[in-house]
Amino acid sequence: QVQLVESGGGLVQPGGSLRLSCVASGRIVSIYDMGWYRQAPGKQREMVATITSAGSTNYAKSVKGRFTVSRDNAKNTVYLQMNSLKPEDTAVYYCNAIILGARSDSVIRKADYWGKGTLVTVSS
Repeated sequence: QVQLVESGGGLVQPGGSLRLSCVASGRIVSIYDMGWYRQAPGKQREMVATITSAGSTNYAKSVKGRFTVSRDNAKNTVYLQMNSLKPEDTAVYYCNAIILGARSDSVIRKADYWGKGTLVTVSS
């Protein structure tokens, strides 16, 4: 089956940097938009950054200028470079991708896939 696996989360000091990676694997036909979302305790999940297959990006106002989303289409990977991190950035970060791929029963569908999340903690 198609799956997304995030990596790179951890503990970082305010003002520090962290780079998240997300790799899509499985029987993939095409990958469309990819992006990062985050959810802090007691808050709803919010969009952080997205990137189209052509490289167009969109950012939440709270992270614009500090975060950079990029992708390597050949590797089916999306990245999130996070700089000047703030305690308010603390959250579980989820990778998201719109993918045309095969399910376990070999049926091909375009669907919205999510990773399991990686925790980013910004604290001194």
